[in-house]
Amino acid sequence: MSSASAQNVATPALSLQVNALQALCRQVFGFRLAMIALAAPAALLNAAPGLGANLVGAAVVVTFMASYALFRDWERFGPLLLRHPTLLAADTLFGSLLLVSAGPDTTLAYVSVCTPLLAGLAYSWRGAACFASLQSVILLLVEATLARSEHRTAAEALLLPGLCVIAGAAGSALRGLMLRFGEATQALTSVQARLAATEAVAEERARLARELHDSVAKTLHGVALAAEGLAASANAPAPDAAVLRRQADLVARSARRAATESRQLLTDLRHEPNPPESTDFLAQLAARTADFAARTAIPATCHPTGDRPPPPIPPAVARQLLTITAEALENAHRHASPTSVRVSAGVTGDRLHISVHDDGRGLPPGTTLEELRDAGHFGLLGMVERAASVGARIRIGRGTHLRGTEVRVDLPLTALPAPPTPGDAA
Repeated sequence: MSSASAQNVATPALSLQVNALQALCRQVFGFRLAMIALAAPAALLNAAPGLGANLVGAAVVVTFMASYALFRDWERFGPLLLRHPTLLAADTLFGSLLLVSAGPDTTLAYVSVCTPLLAGLAYSWRGAACFASLQSVILLLVEATLARSEHRTAAEALLLPGLCVIAGAAGSALRGLMLRFGEATQALTSVQARLAATEAVAEERARLARELHDSVAKTLHGVALAAEGLAASANAPAPDAAVLRRQADLVARSARRAATESRQLLTDLRHEPNPPESTDFLAQLAARTADFAARTAIPATCHPTGDRPPPPIPPAVARQLLTITAEALENAHRHASPTSVRVSAGVTGDRLHISVHDDGRGLPPGTTLEELRDAGHFGLLGMVERAASVGARIRIGRGTHLRGTEVRVDLPLTALPAPPTPGDAA
C-alpha cells in the first residue's frame, strides 16, 4: 500500500520535472538553430572545393535538421535523445566539421557551448562532464590545427573550453534545481490535499452535529417529555382516558416526526438535493411561525418589514435561514418563558433582514459561545455556523428592545447564488 502511494506521488512530480526540463531543452535547441543558420554561410565559403564542401554541406543539413526536429517536436524525438546519448555525440562530431570550416571565432562557437549545456540538462552531471570534456578536446584540436590560431593567446584558446565546462555545470545545476523544485511542489500539493481533506471532514462533522441538534435530538427530547407526561397521567388515581389518548397521540406523532427527520438526514448524507426552483421564503417563514404557535400555545406572529418582501431564495440558503429561525423559536420556548414572539423579514437596501424577538427573560449577562459550547449547549453555536455558511451576519442579544432576546440575521443579497438559467437546467 505504501509503495503504491509512493508511486502515485512520484508520477505527478516526474511529469512536472520533465515538462520543465523539456522547456529548457527546447530553448537551447532554438538558440542552436539561430547560431547554425548564422554560421552556415561562413562554413560553406571557407570549405575546400569538392569533398570538403560536400562534407560541410552535409554537416550543415544534418545539424540544422536535427536541431529543428528536436525544437519542433520534442515530445516525439526528445525521448530518443534521452535514451541514447550517442545521438548527441554524433551531433557533436558533425558540428565539429562546421567548426573546422567556419572557425571557432564564428557563431558556431556558441553551438559548441550548447552541447555540454544540453548534456547537463538531459544526463545530469556525468553526461555534462563527458560532453564538456569531449567538446573541449574538439575545440583545442581545432585551435591547434588552424593556421590563424598562431595569433591567438593561450587565454583566448582556452576561453571556449572553459565556457563548455561552465555550461555543463550550469546545465547539471539547472537539472538538479528542476528536480528539487518538482519534489518540493509535489510535497506542497500533498500537504494542501491533506489539509483540504481534514478541513472537509471537520466541516462535515460540524454540519452533522448541527443537523442532529436541530432536528432529531430536539424531537427526541420532545418525545421524552411527552412520554413523561403520559406516564404521569397514567399513574394518576383516576386517569382520564381522553387525556391519555391525547398524550399517547402526541408521543406517536413526535416519534414519527423523529423518524422522518432521521430519514431526511440520511437522504442528505446520500445526496444533497439542490432543486433549481427558488423558495418563497416569507411563506415558509410564516408557516414555521404558525406551526410553532400551534405546538406551544405561545402567541407568535410573522410580519414583512423593510422596503420590500424577501426575493425568491435558493433552497440551500433558505433551509439554513429557516433552521436558524426555528432554533430561535425553540430556544425562546424552552429557556425564555415568553408571552409572545414576533418574527419579521424583509429587504432594506441591499440586505435581507430576519428578526426573531421574544419578550422573555433574556440571556444571562456575559454569556459567550465558548461557555455554551463547553456546557454542552450547541444551539446558538449552530446558528452562528449556519449564518456563516451562507455569508450572513447574526446578532443575538436584546438589540433595541427593552427586554427579551432578539436573534437578527443580515444577509447581503449579493451573497445569494444567481438563479439558474434555462440552459443550465437543461
